[in-house]
Amino acid sequence: MVTHTRTSQSKVGESHGRRPHGARPHSARPHGAQRTHAHEAVSAAAAHVPHHKGEEPVRFIALGGLDEIGRNMMLLEYKDEIIIIDVGLQFPETDTPGVDCIIPNVAYLEKKRKNIKAIVITHGHYDHIGALPYVLEKLGNPPIYTTLISKEVIMKRQDDFPNSPKPRFQLVKGGETHQLGRYFSATFFDVAHNIPDGVGIIFRTPAGNIVHPGEFKFDYNEDGTPRGIDTWKRVGDEGINLLMLDSTGAETPGYALSERVVEAELRKIFAAAEGRILVGTFASLIDRLGEIVKIAEELGRKVAISGLSMKTNLGIAQSLGYIHIKKDTIIPLEELHKHKDNKVMILCTGAQGEPKGSFMRIASGEHKQIKIKPGDTVVLSSSIVPGNEKPVQLLRDSMARQGALIFHHKMLAIHSSGHAPQEELKEVMRLVKPRNFLPIHGYYFMRWRNAKHAQEVLGISPNHAIVTDNGHVVEIYSDEVRQTAERIPVDYVMVDGLGVGDVGEVVLRDRISLSQEGMVVIITTIAKSDGRIIKNPDIISRGFIYLKEHQGLLDEIRKRIRGIIGRIPNKENLDSDYLKTLIRDQIGLFLFNKTKRRPMVLPVIIEV
Repeated sequence: MVTHTRTSQSKVGESHGRRPHGARPHSARPHGAQRTHAHEAVSAAAAHVPHHKGEEPVRFIALGGLDEIGRNMMLLEYKDEIIIIDVGLQFPETDTPGVDCIIPNVAYLEKKRKNIKAIVITHGHYDHIGALPYVLEKLGNPPIYTTLISKEVIMKRQDDFPNSPKPRFQLVKGGETHQLGRYFSATFFDVAHNIPDGVGIIFRTPAGNIVHPGEFKFDYNEDGTPRGIDTWKRVGDEGINLLMLDSTGAETPGYALSERVVEAELRKIFAAAEGRILVGTFASLIDRLGEIVKIAEELGRKVAISGLSMKTNLGIAQSLGYIHIKKDTIIPLEELHKHKDNKVMILCTGAQGEPKGSFMRIASGEHKQIKIKPGDTVVLSSSIVPGNEKPVQLLRDSMARQGALIFHHKMLAIHSSGHAPQEELKEVMRLVKPRNFLPIHGYYFMRWRNAKHAQEVLGISPNHAIVTDNGHVVEIYSDEVRQTAERIPVDYVMVDGLGVGDVGEVVLRDRISLSQEGMVVIITTIAKSDGRIIKNPDIISRGFIYLKEHQGLLDEIRKRIRGIIGRIPNKENLDSDYLKTLIRDQIGLFLFNKTKRRPMVLPVIIEV
């Protein structure tokens, strides 16, 4: 039976506020902590096997979220009980062409589905909830512990997956403790992120208290002091064996830019705009979107929304009372022409230059309702996700050529990350005072850097700051944490259209080869009776050469095909598969010698 209790206001669970840009929070080094020099072997604990007098460890395994940004999913396991933390997806990258998204491999959990007692969701971003519809049935549809807005985002996404089992929710709030099984309970505490209702968790386990703070940054008062700092102090007062910590901002120096500063800068830009205003940002930045709509109302502008995800998120936040929008503020895109340009604002998705995003369709002239006009003010209130630099630059170029006035985050303080930078990460380390540290979320160097911060701030040795990877098993004891030699399968599971997991490495290699080198199709018609070539081979090329300009090369290919077939003995019993292999290998080698490129060669044999 699931039970929960609400703690008093003096317990863990107070939410954070904000501070102005440039202000620094106070901090105090925990008693007895000393600085140490950086050590080279952060994961040295893997080689040390202590004697634990029969103590059984709590096992930690990341199925995703380490070695990438996204696909966040990890678990805690003790005896016959498993608790899952987040079930996220990863968006496709340049080396996964044509793929819709990437989800965690749950083969390990599928075999132990009866042991899964709960899924705990830290917040409602797709890289933490997006894989749920694909894997929920495989996991046995365990109860999902999460906050109200995360529940609504999950349920809205379920509308697109009618065959996925209906999720079973247990709503939580900061300050509550929930029993998750015989061995695990969880105390939730509020954290500030760029989506409402983010939570951190103290997992109470047989190996001591383990903290997963979700993703967070500090919020500040107007005088620069961090609000809700007592929450982190109370977490530390619980006595923490292991602290996991988001590493996305571990390379970023200083403190987070206050959202109050972002809002003030946006207000200045909006007030000075003489024509239409087009704002691009992440659809998940609900707090900022709410503030942008509020500023639009103050300036007497109607707001139109281009992008289903943004419209959905604003609708959910409004229905739950997280943001308040006047009845007549939001207008359909179809009614933009009914209002003067200086009385409208358009919120858009696609600020990362996604080909199908609203902004790119607007920039290319493909959007049905919106075309760029000279005098439009375009505001990109988001950072650039690594890998999207070129598409975003093309987006800016196209809009600038059409006469738009463009502002982005490198020009003005109009975006703040939801991930704590270095000094805030260090502050949490000082306040929580863990005995052991495990950096999570991010590429290896980010996590390695975060582990170095922990060694410096906490005065702990590399043995107590473990940098692990997806699929590695980490054992957590009451007196130490160590990585084992055991490995769990964590290879990419790719979603492509209706297919889940049917796009493997071979298919991806073919797609990459096609995108980089092109293809050559060779159609050869031969007689069944004697294997002679009946007609000149047809050659089709895509993405390799322009055939009309390379007639000599085509003639040489046809000559070589006739030679390949002519050298085969016993052509009366010709094996077409064998012939395809010969053509593929020999013509492929010939084309490489001629062009130094390796197009995909696809032989087609027609026997008549």
